[in-house]
Amino acid sequence: MRDRFLIVGLGNPGSEYAAHRHNVGFHVVDALARAHGLSFVRHKAAQARVADGPIEGRLVLVAKPQTFMNLSGKSVARLARDYQIPSERILVVYDDLDLPLGRLRVRANGGSGGHKGMRSIIDLLGTQDFPRIRVGIDRPPGSMDPADYVLEPFDRDQTVLIQEAVQRAVSAIECWLVDGIQGTMDRYNGQGLTGGDAPAPEASPAQERQE
Repeated sequence: MRDRFLIVGLGNPGSEYAAHRHNVGFHVVDALARAHGLSFVRHKAAQARVADGPIEGRLVLVAKPQTFMNLSGKSVARLARDYQIPSERILVVYDDLDLPLGRLRVRANGGSGGHKGMRSIIDLLGTQDFPRIRVGIDRPPGSMDPADYVLEPFDRDQTVLIQEAVQRAVSAIECWLVDGIQGTMDRYNGQGLTGGDAPAPEASPAQERQE
């Protein structure tokens, strides 16, 4: 357990944002911490709330940046530096407009896909070579602005599906800690509304774009 892992959920701090679609990353790491009896405390220097302890035999730091989404990299880079955690042991969980509601996509690396929180992390870590779990929140209806859509709560039917997706994401994180990124991709990519295991095709660069 000497090598610490960093698991980051992205979201916006404050009760007024708590139920928003953009805060799915926070929901996942909250559920992960609860499942393993970990409690969040303030990390003032990193502008984050962190929970530190063992998960699946690994020493893990679970973090929720408190910088607001667009500046998430400030927290992640500071924690990575202070705890000497290399990028391959940093996993980020966040929402994705271009995945169907509740679908998970696990990747070993990649660009931001237009997600501003991920863009900040990539910029300040100086690399895009770190694992991530994207949780699908679907596209906004009609001509609704995606920037407005992500800052609204899920409706009642969506909430049930997202709660199921959050639990699958927790399981995927636990799998990553034990089996690594390839084993996690093999097991969880493609899981979605029906819980099927068949991998879904990768999105094209155009489909990857997100506000």
